[in-house]
Order: sequence, then structure tokens, then C-alpha cells
Amino acid sequence: MVPSFLLPVLLPLLLCPAVIPLRICAFNTQRFAQGKADKPNVMDVLVKILSRCDIAVLQEVMDTKGKAVPALVAALNQFGKSGTYSYLTSPLLGRGNYQERYVFIFRDNKRIQVLDSYTYEDNHPDRPDVFAREPFIVRFSLPSKDLPELVLIPQHTMPAKAEAEIDALYDVFLNVRAHWSIEDMIFLGDFNAGCGYVAKKRWGQIRLRQKPGFHWLIDDKADTTVRQNTHCAYDRIVVHGERCLAAVVPGSAQPFDFSKEFGLSETEALEISDHYPVEVELNTACWGCQQANSVGVVLLALAILSGSSWVF
Repeated sequence: MVPSFLLPVLLPLLLCPAVIPLRICAFNTQRFAQGKADKPNVMDVLVKILSRCDIAVLQEVMDTKGKAVPALVAALNQFGKSGTYSYLTSPLLGRGNYQERYVFIFRDNKRIQVLDSYTYEDNHPDRPDVFAREPFIVRFSLPSKDLPELVLIPQHTMPAKAEAEIDALYDVFLNVRAHWSIEDMIFLGDFNAGCGYVAKKRWGQIRLRQKPGFHWLIDDKADTTVRQNTHCAYDRIVVHGERCLAAVVPGSAQPFDFSKEFGLSETEALEISDHYPVEVELNTACWGCQQANSVGVVLLALAILSGSSWVF
């Protein structure tokens, strides 16, 4: 028997889940810059896509003036009840006049915080200057007792150098592990890991694929492309670390077909990007919810023990 005046307090506490999935997305936004930010129809779809993600890692952001990304995040923060987002951008990366940024957009109300970040120094003595756009590596804290920290390592490879760049991500792994003494990492992005850019016979020579402990969550047969005449698993998610792997929700790693989800024609979808985002969900124990559940159980027990004078 529970007193009616306690119901508004007890019910939210008891119903609050102890485990809340956290969705991480990687999206090649295909030359995202002011031109796309000025198109309401494009921004509308981008906001809908990103509102599904707790952390989104964007590639091929060519926002040289630094105005398109703030406009995108501002639109996202005004969208529905998805909560507010913060963001972190890399420096412009690339060779010559072709330069891009990696952009991390993350949801504030999930208590996700950036702990540290750095740009990988592409000066390995055996493989110097292998990356067209070197990784910008970010270390996050998560609201989880089982996975309190996670490193995200995005990569957008040059198609003609995809094999070498994917292989060199193993050197990045060793660098990150030495830099932060951490094992839980996710490599994600447009690896150009399909349709001839990586020959099948070459996979056996790629360390990120062959070394133990790396788990490729997007299948080789997946299609991460918008065009109906292509079927390529360009975009990938690779997990390392026992705690990170244990947190992965089975079956959650997949491309997100936004054209189908939002009823877009191929032409309309290609205005957004020629890639689908890829995503994965992690089970993260919510500290606040765990505490709330504990309080709720104690209050409920006291209510029951207090006797029949308490009624619904």
C-alpha cells in the first residue's frame, strides 16, 4: 500500500531504467559547408538524422569559415525534445586546397563529456605521412560504471590509399594506448572499405583486420551508399576493448537508410549525402537512474511496511 501523495515521486524513480542505450553514429556528410547549411530541406533532414544519435562523428565537413557547423548544431538544439548538443571540431586536415574537418556532436543530457583530444602525428618512421586526413582522436567520459571512458577515432580515407590508411590505423591504436593507457576504442567512418578500393586478397594483410581484439561490426556485405546502382560497405565501425565490446547491443550496428526512413527519392537523398550513416548502440548504466532506483526501492519498502493506512 502506497500513500497517494508519494506516487508522483515513486513512479518516475521505479520506472527509470538502470541501463540506457547510447547510440554512436558516423556520417560522411559529403562536402558539408555553407552551401548545404543554406538549404532548409537539407538541414531539416540532417537534423532529423543527428537527433537519433547521442554522439555523431561527421566526416567530409568542409566548413572553412567555421559557420556551417554552428548553424547545424543550433538547428539541432531547436529540434523537438531531443535535448541540447555540444560539439568539437578538428582543425582543417588534408593536403593542398582540399581540406576537411572531423566534427563530434554529442548530447548534453546524457552526461557525455570530452576529457581530452589530439590530432595524430602522422610521422611513423616506417610509414610517414600515410594519412590524407590524419585522425582527430577524442576521449569521452560516459555515464557508465562499466564503460566510464571511451575513445573515438574517426577516419575518412583517400579511396586510392584505403588499404594503407586502414592498415595504419593499427599504428594509431598503439599510439592512443600509449598516450592514455586505455583499451576501449571505436574506429569509425568512411574507410572506403569496399567495392574495389580494398581487394579481398589484401584483407589478410591489414593489421586492423587481422590483429586480435578488433571487432568489425559492419559486415562486408552491407551497403552504406545512397545510390541504387551501388552496393558497397564503405563506412565501418571497429570496436576494441573487452568492456566496449561487452557494451555493444547485439544487432545494433548497421547503416541507417535515411532515404527510406524519411520517404526521400534518390535525388532528394543525394542532396543530403551519397553515404548512409553507420551506427551502433552501447548499453551504458545510468548513474542517476541507478541511484533513483535504489531510493525508489527503499521508499516502496517503507511504504509497504507502514501498514494499511496508506492507500493508492
